[in-house]
Amino acid sequence: MTQTMDVPAPTPVVPDESPPKQRRGADGLRTPGWLYLVMALGLILVVIPFVWMVVSSFKPESEVRAVPPTWWPHEVTTENYDQLFTRLDFPTYFLNSAIVAVAVTLGNLVFCSMLGYALAKLEFPGKRVLFALVLGTLMVPGVVTFVPLFVLTTNLNLTNTLPGMILPFLAGPFGVFLMRQYVLGLPDELIQAARVDGAGELTIFARVIMPLCGPAIATLGVLTFLTSWNNFLWPLVVAQSEDKFTLPVALALYAVGQNATQYGLLLAGSVVVVIPVLVVFLLLQRFIMQGVAMTGIK
Repeated sequence: MTQTMDVPAPTPVVPDESPPKQRRGADGLRTPGWLYLVMALGLILVVIPFVWMVVSSFKPESEVRAVPPTWWPHEVTTENYDQLFTRLDFPTYFLNSAIVAVAVTLGNLVFCSMLGYALAKLEFPGKRVLFALVLGTLMVPGVVTFVPLFVLTTNLNLTNTLPGMILPFLAGPFGVFLMRQYVLGLPDELIQAARVDGAGELTIFARVIMPLCGPAIATLGVLTFLTSWNNFLWPLVVAQSEDKFTLPVALALYAVGQNATQYGLLLAGSVVVVIPVLVVFLLLQRFIMQGVAMTGIK
């Protein structure tokens, strides 16, 4: 005789009616929905002025001055851009801004990285005092050093020259601090192994340290380029002839007249000034976020 086994009936599947789980972030923690709403509202508030600037640059001057202001132009025109490229010596001003911004950025990348590496990994007398001076200069407003810097530039006959706009800003305390904090997190074993192989400090810096500092270099490069590209006060004082004007200085002098300000021309020039910075940021966005996050952790 064969024995029969009772097979249990299948349990019916009951759909889960519990509320949906909150979305988890990259760190595995639950992110509340209201936080996304707040960030979306903040993004809208940040983007709206830029959108209005681009849209209004295609308005005629009369519509730009209209009260109440209009959002979309009733008459689309490129008159503001035509004045920007014809009335102003745009290629000269743009080239001056590009030369100054690129030179200052490259100088900060090289010299701030060198000093940051020395303060992080090398031992020498006065190291702590030097680092304290770097931190101290971070708390000094730039306006305080403006007059002594101008007197020094004048004594060196660097006024009305591009080197006079570049040399005073080839290294900054913020860049030194940023690179020092990032290099501190790099393993000492790599440096020691390079020294065992007979590499000098310059070789270690160029072939070991710099390739590992990509995120920090990208962050420093974008921030320095943005500051130098938008710098207005120092080029306004140093540049004394039109062939040495940078783009922000030229826009301010030609668009802001004695009788009335040409807001349409200013808006068109602002769009052109923002484009290079926006392109650089979009190209290096991934490295910037990584550099800021890793530097903050350290």
